[in-house]
Amino acid sequence: MRNQSASSKDNQNPLQNLDQWEEDILTRYPDPKNINADKKEEQFRNYEETEKDSVKEFYRLNHTYQTYDFVKQKKADYLKFDKKEMPIWSAFDFLNKLVDDSDPDTDLDQMQHLLQTSEAIRNDGHPDWMVLVGLIHDMGKVLCLFGEPQWAVVGDTFPVGCAYSDKIVYPEFFSENPDYKNEIYQTKLGVYTQNCGLDNVDMSWGHDEYVYHMMKPYLPEPGLYMLRYHSFYSQHREHAYEHLMNEKDHEMFKWVNLFNPYDLYSKNPNQKSWAELEPYYKALVAKYLPATIKF
Repeated sequence: MRNQSASSKDNQNPLQNLDQWEEDILTRYPDPKNINADKKEEQFRNYEETEKDSVKEFYRLNHTYQTYDFVKQKKADYLKFDKKEMPIWSAFDFLNKLVDDSDPDTDLDQMQHLLQTSEAIRNDGHPDWMVLVGLIHDMGKVLCLFGEPQWAVVGDTFPVGCAYSDKIVYPEFFSENPDYKNEIYQTKLGVYTQNCGLDNVDMSWGHDEYVYHMMKPYLPEPGLYMLRYHSFYSQHREHAYEHLMNEKDHEMFKWVNLFNPYDLYSKNPNQKSWAELEPYYKALVAKYLPATIKF
């Protein structure tokens, strides 16, 4: 569990460089497909040339402090949804303060990233609930509003309570995690059983898990899978946790795989203005969500 006396690097401003990990995943998974057709695959970042110490430091903290007990603690705390009640538009106002200055693909704020994702989904004719998923998939980053550090909000997600896959980014940093010394947690299945299903698996804590639980009453199951596992790269890109998944998970991950490129590669400098888009998105949100959401 996280020690309050952790390094001062752990206590950095949670708004500073919040999405450095998003730059990192683009270098690890350069696959723009047809979504951003005017930009060739080789134009996305070269990982060796753009690797930053800040990205490695982020994952050092993430892999050191994301323990099984930490995840259980955060779920018990935040899934009560008793921190604040507000319209999702107020959450977006907060996210608008988060600009990824380190991302060479875009200098737009978080709201613009969300709109670009959702617009790309809408333009391809997918169901409107999936358009809504594109709009809200990073809304869980409001955890920063409640003082959570970067390593407990963003980053690739992974199961806790079992052995770490070497397919997780920077797996060498897990050696500093207290769970690394727990023999039970370092077996292939750990506290789980063969093909138990991901719903029975505790994932590292962050905005994915948070927004998934927040949206459970409102969205169809494929959309919920998109929200919950869009950062679970070691599975939907590397297939490292097949032994924990059941048949339902495999079926639902077709939706996760459909969604992921829209998240990563839909940066479009010719995005319509909010004035043009607002009527559609106001109506879409009102169709699926209540006037205020508990955070």
